[in-house]
Amino acid sequence: MERKGSISVVTSETVTKALKKTSATGTEEKALRMRYGATTDLSAPLPSAHGDNEELGDELLLLEMRLLSALKRHQGLSKAKAPVVKNATKSKIVVALKSKKK
Repeated sequence: MERKGSISVVTSETVTKALKKTSATGTEEKALRMRYGATTDLSAPLPSAHGDNEELGDELLLLEMRLLSALKRHQGLSKAKAPVVKNATKSKIVVALKSKKK
């Protein structure tokens, strides 16, 4: 008995088109996108995690605002120069090493 098989080639474009037409769960969509390198529409709005629950939506927005402000504060602190703290022990070691070289 001989098997007659067909070969099909799946490209990232075909997966992208198929995902637009069908509805897949988030995990399935991620797996397909990772496996075949399918891209997403960068101008498309992000899906909302809160669904129709407005209370949850408000809580998530508040969390996002807090995280963004903390990130901005952190980036601002990291850009500013840290104050130079002189360490007496380190200074003594450096002076001793410099005098040894002479």
